[in-house]
Amino acid sequence: MSRRTLELSVSTPTMGADGQVRNVPLGVARRPSESVSDDFGAEHMLVNIGPQHPATHGVLRLVVELEGETVKRIIPHVGYLHSGFEKLGEYRHYNQIIPLTDRTDYLAPMANNVAMAMAVEALMGIEITERCRLLRVIACEMSRIISHLVWLGTTGIDLGAFTPFLWMFQQRERIYNLQESWTGARLTTSVARVGGMMADVPEGWEAGLRDFVQTFPTTLREVDTMFTRNAIWIGRTQGVGVIGAEEAINYSLSGPMLRASGVAYDVRKDRPYLGYDEFDFDVPVGAHGDIYDRYRVRLEEMTQSNRILEQALDRLKPGPVNVADPRVILPPKSRAMGDMEAMIFHFKQVMEGVKPPAGEVYFGAENPKGELGYYLVSDGTAKPVRWRIRPPSFINLAALPRLCEGALLSDVIAINASVDIVMGEIDR
Repeated sequence: MSRRTLELSVSTPTMGADGQVRNVPLGVARRPSESVSDDFGAEHMLVNIGPQHPATHGVLRLVVELEGETVKRIIPHVGYLHSGFEKLGEYRHYNQIIPLTDRTDYLAPMANNVAMAMAVEALMGIEITERCRLLRVIACEMSRIISHLVWLGTTGIDLGAFTPFLWMFQQRERIYNLQESWTGARLTTSVARVGGMMADVPEGWEAGLRDFVQTFPTTLREVDTMFTRNAIWIGRTQGVGVIGAEEAINYSLSGPMLRASGVAYDVRKDRPYLGYDEFDFDVPVGAHGDIYDRYRVRLEEMTQSNRILEQALDRLKPGPVNVADPRVILPPKSRAMGDMEAMIFHFKQVMEGVKPPAGEVYFGAENPKGELGYYLVSDGTAKPVRWRIRPPSFINLAALPRLCEGALLSDVIAINASVDIVMGEIDR
C-alpha cells in the first residue's frame, strides 16, 4: 500500500497586529520571543515548577533559569515516581509482565499490552488468529483516541479553556465503558496474552463501539470550531516550541512530536504490524513543528483512528481469539476441571509459564505518544533475562530544554503540555 500523508497546513490561521485572525501562506509562523538584553545587568532567577504541580502532568520537576520572563535554560528532573518496572519484569513470567505494561503509559494500557504480547510472539514465532489481530487493532486505536482526548482536554485547561476538557472526557468515558465491559477494568486492562487475548468481546459490544464511531466525529468538529481559529489559542501556540525536521530526527523524536515537524514517519506505515498495511488511513503531517501543529496532528489522528475502527468492525468475523496451542494458551476452565490432559496443561502454564526459545527480540509499535519499543532477552526459561523499554515520553522529553530556549515563562506550560508525557513510562 502506497503511503498517503495528510498535509495539515496548506494555509494556517494566524493573528494579526489588529487582533484579527487571518490565513497566511504555508511556512509563515510567528517568530519566537527574542531573548531579553543583558544591558541592564539583570540577574538570572531560578524557578522550580513541580514536582507537585498540575501543569507538569505528573511528578516532574522543571528547574527554570529566567532572565526577566525569558527562559535562558531549563533542566527537567525525573525520578520522583521510579517504579522499577524493567527490573520487576525480570522476575515474572511473560504473561505476568503484561499488568506492568498497564502502569507505564496508563493512558493507553491496551496498546502497551498488545505491544508486549507481540514482542514475545515474535520471539516464539507465533502466528495469531485473524479475529485476535482485528481485536488488537481495535484495542490500539481506542487507546490512541483515549490518549489524545486526555492530552487535548488537559492542554486546553493548561491554556485556560475548560469547556473542551468536559467534551473530551465525556467521549473518553464512552470508551472506558467499552473497555470495562470487555476486560472488567477501566484503566489497568491487561487485555492481551501471549498467543491471544484475555477474553473475546461480550455480546453487543461491537454495536456499542459502532455507535461511538458514528457519533464521535461530531465532538471532533466541535473542538475544531472551538480551537483551530481561536485567536487566544493561536496566539499561545503558533510559533511557540518550534523544532524543525532535522533537529526532531536528531533528538530521536517520534509520534505526533516528529510528524508535526514535517517528518512522515509512522511505524504502522513504515514497519507494518497487525496488518495495518491493509487499512486505509492517512498520516497527518505538520509544517512548522510548533505547538499548533502538534495540536492539529493529534486532532486529525483521532479522525484517522476512527476510520480504522470502522474498517476493523466491518472485517471482524466470528472465530477463535486464541491460538490452538495448550502450551501457550490456558485451556478452558471447564475442560481443565474434567479432562486430565487439560488439567496438566493448565497446571504447567500457571506454575511454569510460557517458555520462548533462547534469543533476543525488539518490537516497536506506534503508540499514541510515539514509538514504544520492547526489548527482550530470553535464556529459554519462563522469565526474561532482560526486559527494556523504549518509552516515547522519555525520549521526547529530552527535547524540552531545546524547545523552551528563548520562550517566555508562560510558554513553558504550553510547551511541556505539547510534548504529551506520562511519568509512568519515564520513571520506569
